[in-house]
Amino acid sequence: MTTKEILSWLFEGDVSIQYQTHRDLLDTDKPSLRKRIEHEGWGVKFLSYRQPNKHWGRGFYQPKWISTHYTLLDLKNLAISPDNTVIKETVDIILEKEKGPDGGIYPVGTDQVTDVCINGMVLNFSSYFKVNEEYLKSIVDFLLKEQMPDGGFNCRSNRSGAVHSSLHTTLSVIEGIQEYRNNGYSYRLDELKKAQAESDEFILMHKLFRSDKTGEIINPNFLKLYYPPRWYYDILKAMDYFQSAKVNYDNRIDDALEIILTKRTKEGQWKLPSKHPGQTHFEMEQAGKPSRWNTLRALRVLKHFNKDVSI
Repeated sequence: MTTKEILSWLFEGDVSIQYQTHRDLLDTDKPSLRKRIEHEGWGVKFLSYRQPNKHWGRGFYQPKWISTHYTLLDLKNLAISPDNTVIKETVDIILEKEKGPDGGIYPVGTDQVTDVCINGMVLNFSSYFKVNEEYLKSIVDFLLKEQMPDGGFNCRSNRSGAVHSSLHTTLSVIEGIQEYRNNGYSYRLDELKKAQAESDEFILMHKLFRSDKTGEIINPNFLKLYYPPRWYYDILKAMDYFQSAKVNYDNRIDDALEIILTKRTKEGQWKLPSKHPGQTHFEMEQAGKPSRWNTLRALRVLKHFNKDVSI
């Protein structure tokens, strides 16, 4: 397909894809298009599953992919309006009622240990939906306290112990920090910026997917371009974070960029691999088929790093 044909194909997708194609590939903001996300397509479908108790699934974190937590992350990733009052009401309920004594959000009930990865994601969608900064202070405190000596984060740091950061957890936390920065919050901002820069370096030190000691691929799944990515790490999710955070080119991303480029089909699209197992509200795209999500994300990454793309 030509560039024009790829854009036309993206514009045939869900309104959230249409909006982000305009915003990220054509540098054109379409507020009226964004407003439609909550009234049609995937956005209104997700909203329709909200329960009378103002949660999705069985509450904050159960069952996983249809829980309130992951549904809010899905809605944020659609680029739905951050001013949606229904969503903001649910986020406020979580931040008021689900906190533990360490200031973080518990995954299940109040007898569980707070999870660093989950709280990175909570910071992400809570900042996006512009909650009161007071709600976020204890989460910021908790996350900063859990940063590892190597610069990243690990969900086991306060649970079973950890000696090395996790790419999964590190990316979830810095996505949250970036969203916090995007929305003008100021509490402990300099410390968060420092933690983010150190975490960026942790990812780059691993060339996004390689052992810093042996150079071997850490996990073959890191090279699969999942969507939705959930809490899992992969190279496209990491590169999409780097472009959104406007991180400058570093030659340590070259291997990951090359792999992303090799996954482009001869038609100029990217496919969706098999999905992370678990119950979903509905399937946005079919595994094994061309994916508008992956094509959009790959193109905006390549555009940011000026690699083999003309938009």
